[in-house]
Order: sequence, then C-alpha cells, then structure tokens
Amino acid sequence: MFTNRLIKESSPYLLQHAHNPVDWYPWGDEAIKKAKEEDKPILVSIGYSACHWCHVMEKESFEDPATAAIMNRNFINIKIDREERPDLDQIYMDAVQAIAGNGGWPLNVFLTPEAKPFYGGTYFPPVNLHNRASWKSILESISTAFREKRKEIEKQAENLTHHIAKPGFGDLMKDKSEGFLPEFGQEIFKNLMHTADQRNGGFGAAPKFPQTFSIRFLLQYYYYAGLQKNSGHYSPDAQLTSTSNSLSTGKMALDHACFSLDKMIQGGIYDQLGGGFARYSTDSEWLAPHFEKMLYDNALLITAMSEAFQITSKPIYRKAIIETMDFLQREMHNKEGGFYSALDADSEGIEGEFYIWQKKDIDEVLGEDSGSFCAFFDVTETGNWEGKNILRIKDPEKALPEDKEAEWKEKLMKIREDRVRPSLDDKILSGWNALMITASCKAYAALGIEKYKSLAISTMEFLDSRMKGSDICYFYHSHKEVVEMDPGKGETGYQIERIKGNQEKINAARPNDQNLGINNQGKNRIPAFLDDYAYLTEAYIQLQEITGDTNYLLRAKALTEWVIEHFSEEDSGYFYYTHAGQDNLIVRKREVYDGAQPSGNAVMAANLLYLGTVFGRDEWKLRAAENCGGLKEVIKRYPGSFGVWATLSNALTYQLSEIVLAGSDWNSKLTGFLAKAIPNRVFQIKSVTTQDFPLLGNKPESGPAQFFLCRNYACQHPVKEVAELINLLKNS
Repeated sequence: MFTNRLIKESSPYLLQHAHNPVDWYPWGDEAIKKAKEEDKPILVSIGYSACHWCHVMEKESFEDPATAAIMNRNFINIKIDREERPDLDQIYMDAVQAIAGNGGWPLNVFLTPEAKPFYGGTYFPPVNLHNRASWKSILESISTAFREKRKEIEKQAENLTHHIAKPGFGDLMKDKSEGFLPEFGQEIFKNLMHTADQRNGGFGAAPKFPQTFSIRFLLQYYYYAGLQKNSGHYSPDAQLTSTSNSLSTGKMALDHACFSLDKMIQGGIYDQLGGGFARYSTDSEWLAPHFEKMLYDNALLITAMSEAFQITSKPIYRKAIIETMDFLQREMHNKEGGFYSALDADSEGIEGEFYIWQKKDIDEVLGEDSGSFCAFFDVTETGNWEGKNILRIKDPEKALPEDKEAEWKEKLMKIREDRVRPSLDDKILSGWNALMITASCKAYAALGIEKYKSLAISTMEFLDSRMKGSDICYFYHSHKEVVEMDPGKGETGYQIERIKGNQEKINAARPNDQNLGINNQGKNRIPAFLDDYAYLTEAYIQLQEITGDTNYLLRAKALTEWVIEHFSEEDSGYFYYTHAGQDNLIVRKREVYDGAQPSGNAVMAANLLYLGTVFGRDEWKLRAAENCGGLKEVIKRYPGSFGVWATLSNALTYQLSEIVLAGSDWNSKLTGFLAKAIPNRVFQIKSVTTQDFPLLGNKPESGPAQFFLCRNYACQHPVKEVAELINLLKNS
C-alpha cells in the first residue's frame, strides 16, 4: 500500500490521507524548499476530520491514481488540518474569499513557491458539473498558466498577499472621546432582529448556524431593558418599528433568544437520543445537519442554555444541558482529563448513518410502544430526510411519559451502539477545552450540579499539567498521543492505536521542529494562538467565580501580561493572531470577527475589562473600551458577525457591577448567587488577605456571609441575602 509523508503526523485528518496516492507533505520547510528548488506551484488543501465534503473530495479525487498523478507531476502538494493550523487557514481562506467571493472546506488554494496565493476554491467535483469545473481541468489549467503566464500569476499573488495583510473591515478608527450609550444597544438589537427567523428561530436562512453570541446578546438585552432607572435614555417599552406588536423590545429579545434555543433543541441538529448538537443545519428548520459534532459548538451552546435557564428556569434547558454534558463526558472525554475535538459526520462512508432510523427498526425494538415514540419524534414509513428519519420534535406541546421516554431511548441507544461509530478526532485543543471549562462553570452556576465544577477544575488541571511549555509555547495549541497505523482496520483503511511508552517509535514518528517549538515527545504541537490564550484567561476567571480560589485570577493576570507582551499590535491596541516569534507565515493576521468561535480579540477585550477592575489596572480597562470603540460601526451594522463585541458593549454602556462575597461561611451563599442572571459583573470572594485585589480591601474574612455591591470600588452597605443584592442591582 502506498504511504506518503502524512503517516508521520498525529492529526486524524492528515492520517486519513496518509495512504492517498497523492504525494502529500505536511506544512513545513521541506515542502517550501522543494517547491523553490523545482520551481513548482504549491497546492495547499485544507480541511478537518469531521468535514463531510472533505471526505467526498478525497474519495472522488485524492484516492484516484490518475488525478494523483497530475497533482504529483505538476505541484508540491500540502495537506493541512485547519483545526491544528487555524493561522494558515485564516490566511488562505481570506485569499480564496477574495478570489471566489465565498469560502468553506475543503479549501484548495494554489501558491507560488514563496507560499503566496494566486488562485483557489473549495470543493471541486471529479467531472464538470453544474457550471463548476472539474478538479482535473483546474489542475491542468493552473499548471499551464504557471508555466506560460508566470508574471501575471506573481503579480496576482503579490496583490492577494497585500490584500490579506490588511485588517478585516478596513482601518479601525477609534474615537476615544465617545463612550457607549443605551441607544447603541438599541441599534444593535434592531439590526440583529432584522435578520431573525421568526418562523424557525435563529438568524438568516439555510444553512443555519447556532449563532450563540447573538442569542447571548439578546438575553443580556432583556436584562438591561429592565434597568430603566440605570439607563436614563431608554424605555423597555420602546417599539422596534412602527409595525411591532405591543411587547417591549426587551421581551421580544428574550422571546427570540428562547425560541431559537427551543427550536434547535427540538430539531434534528440536536441528538434526541444521545444529547449534543451537530455543527449546523442544512435547512432553515433545524432538521438536517451534516451530523458532525464539534466540542466548541457544544461548549458554546451549553453556555447560552445555562444563561437562558438562569433567566427563565425552563426545564427544556436544564434537560438539554444535562444531556449535552453527559454526551461530552461519555463520547469526547479523555480519561486523563481533556476533551477531544470532534466526531465525524459519516460512518460506513454514509453521512449520518449512525444517527438516522427506518421506522421498521424502531418498531422492532419498541413493539407496541413504537407508535407513540414515532409520532412524537416525527418518524414515518417514508421518512423525513432522504427516505430515512432524523429524530426531531415537531409538536413540543405533546409530551412522552418521563419513565417511558427514558426507557425507550435506552433501548434504541443500545441498538445504535452496535452500529459502526463515526470516527473520533482525538486531538485535544487548548482553546476548545478552555471553552468547555467555561461551559462547565456556567452549567454549574445555573444548575448547581457539583460534578460540573469538578469537571471544570480537572480539565484545567489537565491543560496546566499537559499543555504548558516554554519560550513561545507558554501553552501549546494541540495535544495528541502519538499514533501508529494499522491499514487492516476501519472503513477508511486505518485504525488509530495509542502508543504507550515506546520512545523510539515516538521519536521516529515526529522529528523535533525547533522553529515551532514542537515537543519531540510527540504529544504537544504548535504554539498556542491568540484565541487559545483568550479562552484560557476567560476560563481562569470563571473558575475563580465558582471556587473563590484567587490563584486562578493570578494565573489569568500572568497570562494576560504575557499576551500583551507577545501578541500586541502597538499602533492599534489590538492583538495579532500569532506570537511575535512565529515567523513562518507570509503575513501576521489580526482577526476581530466573531465567526463560529469567539474572536480572540473580543474575548481578550472582555478579559482586560474584568482583570483591569480586579487588579486596579486602569490601562487595561481603557484598552478594552478603545478596542470595542474602534469597532462600533461594524458592531452596529453587522451584529451577527460581532456578537461577542456586542455583549462587551453592554458592559461599557452600563456601570460594571463589582460584587464581593465575604464572611467565613461564604460558601453557604455562593450557589444561590451563581444561579442568578447578572451579566457583565466582576465577582470575587474574600477568601484571602492580599494587596493584589483592591476590591477585597476592608472586607471581613470572618462572620456571617455578606454581599457588597460596589461601583468604581465604592461599596454600598452589605446585605446578607441574594434577593437583597438583586434589589440593590435593580435600584442602583
């Protein structure tokens, strides 16, 4: 069997291509050097293990010997896992979007030998199809153009490189004299609701993504709409438009946030048997996903559902949080403490095969109970999707008996467990795990389930013990056990097996790469990126809130200082995506857009505001305000793309609440406090005496538990009950 260089990689996505007849290289000096020596264009193909269309293109083209021969003859071919190298994906995705007007995965981009892009696209079929050129014809035409129109290609590459080096959304202009007023939030709300799908929930048309940042903004908007006295400029009864109904805009915001979550939980995007959400829905009504399950999506949805539960106490959110947490711990949790990245969309080469049902199969398992189950979950003889059935709840007003529902689901889960499972991407990403820590903290705060706090603590212990490094790798981005290949196993011709304690195999499988600081033990790869550090800092902050351990705040402060030193762009005050010492990229990007994951810049700005308050660092608070202020126009115009920034603007519009819980029995009041929805607050527990924390000064360490509500470090008289604190917040 043919084996290419990817056999020495650890990424499951790269290993999937290790037996392609294409002479794939991983990204690195070897491939770039060879392209220069042979004066050949570089083909970079980027995807990820759970990507359905990546599998399709591999099967149609990369496994085809005739296609591979064209690629090998005319190009130096590089395969990249976008989750392992999001820095490269950002650069070349920007180039393809500039060329084609859209992007996605698989991403296929052609570079000069200097790694500068000049042409690209996404999926290409094996034959000409629907006005889309075949992959073979693209390869031949690019190869010919590179030989015959070299000057034009190099000029195009220079222009594209110059374009992608620019910051997104043009020059970011800050007006330091202008603050944030409640009217700004109203504009965000109006523009966001103009994109709201009032029929099916969510925002926009198919394909539909969860857009948890927008949902969280609406939840906060509802909260602040009730603070009439504090706003001064805004009545919660103001109408969205002249044709709006009589509901206040705050109520409208809450209704659409909850409607969107409800529709997702009831839809096929949610695994009705096993819990957990797929990445997105291919239709507008949340029925048919591409079935891949990503750690970050589920973490972000847990956070949104937890905040919705704090406001509404709706049982549907409690149930979905618990089921999703159970799914993640059951199917994506490493025994050593971290969480894996993703589950594939396909099994047995068929999309969704693990999750979909024929009615006769359910009839066979449930017998006379099948009718009730199938009626509730929209299962029919003809199917609701491509002749089969995706379980969903069409009529939530109906209900199944709780004891029967659990029994029926357990029976069907046993049958499903005997199917061929989707492949697991078992690399562990520091940033995604940090999002999961925050989600676990939020779930603990909302539900008070102790094991979620323990899970958050143990996951951070894993990251601190396994993924820390030195030099430019304060933290690593990716952690992965070294793997060996067994071509005789698995539907795609391989089965990943763990190597335990075999240092000779480890060293042979992964040579040391000094340029990237790669650990030659083969377990940690790639220096962490801005979003990794931003999410880690946020996770430290959230851990402090649920535990009272100020050491988490000290770690957050140290991490923030390190990011400021190594990632700052001095002229703008924003942060680059990559460390200053990482010099193997054609440009150094500065990303501010909230995409499927929160912008590292947005989360860092929120961290700076919080930690600036905790540690009395006014320059950090000012930097947060200026960075958010520099994006005011695009936040207002495109709130769906700047949802995290939009929520941060709330913290800059209204006074940040500084809350301290003090007293020797503070733990007796903590759970009740955490269960309440109080966004954009700084919360500390007086568990130590130290000069590091100005908010904790002059607060008692002994005596009955008391809450102190402060603004700019000036505190009101303490109160003993959570309800009293809530009243203070409403009337201050």
